Amino acid sequence: MPLQFKAVAVSQRNVKMAVIAGKTPNKKELYSVESKSGFVEEMRAASLKLHTREHSKKGQKEIKQPEDRALSKWDLSIQGLISFLVESKSMYDTVEKILKNPDFPFSVELENTGFERSANLQKDLEWLKEQGYDIPEPSSPGADYAKYLKKLSENDPQAFICHFYNIYFAHTAGGQMIGKKVSEKLLNSRELNFYKWEGDISQLSQKVKDKLNKITEKWTAKEKDHCLKETEKTFEYLGRILRLVMA
Repeated sequence: MPLQFKAVAVSQRNVKMAVIAGKTPNKKELYSVESKSGFVEEMRAASLKLHTREHSKKGQKEIKQPEDRALSKWDLSIQGLISFLVESKSMYDTVEKILKNPDFPFSVELENTGFERSANLQKDLEWLKEQGYDIPEPSSPGADYAKYLKKLSENDPQAFICHFYNIYFAHTAGGQMIGKKVSEKLLNSRELNFYKWEGDISQLSQKVKDKLNKITEKWTAKEKDHCLKETEKTFEYLGRILRLVMA
């Protein structure tokens, strides 16, 4: 009997395919990204789609903003870098304050993961001030995002998890390349603390991924879909902050 392919719909996020021979597939015959890598892999896939092809082979986004171009085409400036760090700190301050709040439902799992960036950013801004640069107060990009994140933490924890994932994992991936470029072009090869972690970053990342998968494993399909739909919003807010480095 020739092989037949039967699609078994499980939610808007997944369609599991089974190779069967005229019979209903059992659980072992079904394949699911989620079953192998958890919900984190679904958040990663949603994020990659919103990259341009200049940043990811899986990217589907058209180039519209300066940060959408290849990193080699970015026109960096020291004042832009300072603005970027200031607004980033405003954002990280808020996220890390939220995660310390016992009323936030995932504070136990996500507080003190080793991913925290606020203290490192403070060190970088203090060093830049010592070099004679003026450090401005946070303005709308960071403040607006901080306000939005606080609102989500109180009313929409599933959406907040999408932002948490994209904020921190974008920094450990593409952020590393940005940090290297900034160091070489603007800082005489000095590495900013913003791009340093205590311990092995791959191990830290895996621990946080495991925590996120644990948090989301009992979410309904509707809750997971809702979280994934927030991905575009994270790119909008993060993009406003990121493009400051080219101001």
